[in-house]
Amino acid sequence: MIRSAVILCGGKGSRLGNLSKKIPKSLVRIKGKPIIWYILKILKKNKFNHFILPIGYKGSMIKKYITNNNNFKNYNIDIVDTGIDTTIAERIFMIKTKILSSNFLLLNGDAIFDFNIEKIYKEHLNNKDKMTFIGCQNELPYGTLGIKNNKIVSFDRNIIFNSVNVKDEKNFRAYIYSGMSIMNTLILKQNYKHFKNFEKSLYPLLIKKFKCKFVPLKGFWHSIDNIKDIGRIENKTNNLKYRQLVNIIKKLK
Repeated sequence: MIRSAVILCGGKGSRLGNLSKKIPKSLVRIKGKPIIWYILKILKKNKFNHFILPIGYKGSMIKKYITNNNNFKNYNIDIVDTGIDTTIAERIFMIKTKILSSNFLLLNGDAIFDFNIEKIYKEHLNNKDKMTFIGCQNELPYGTLGIKNNKIVSFDRNIIFNSVNVKDEKNFRAYIYSGMSIMNTLILKQNYKHFKNFEKSLYPLLIKKFKCKFVPLKGFWHSIDNIKDIGRIENKTNNLKYRQLVNIIKKLK
């Protein structure tokens, strides 16, 4: 059974500053390994066996890394040059005919993760959902006051959260989206090619039109959006994420 995964790795990663001027974001090394190494290895362990990489900015470096790496010698990988300034919507439109499974995983090429994606994929198939959004946890980079029974009980920084209350919205919570989703290819028949913001323009339409589901991941997820994100995961001192990363590397070798 073929399971395709589309890994978006064509962006410029401008928030990484000077680092992104030298290499594409997916090749940024975390504890000696490029982000794309982690992604491909984890997906392979979760029974995904066909990978599509729409490349753009410095894409030749990604292609060279993949083709010259014995780790991926037996991986079924389609590397497609989709252009440097192409939008995400255009990249997906350009590679949609290469998707070999009726349901596929779509994800960004800038996050390291380790959770049971295979289980979520199977549930998506069994439920016959058209789209499954995968949620995650993240750190809030502000000071926060903990309040119970109208009394302040704590002050913290960098708390871990997965959802928030929204101002002036009763009985409503907003959950963090990991940038990972499982889609039925029927979705790709929608008119999305010219959307400047793929997620913001398309997803609200899909939620209204199709059977969609939200599933919070249970495991590890860390996005590399800027230089600080690299430090947060590579800092050895009292760092749970660093210890989790070390265990992931041991598992993948």
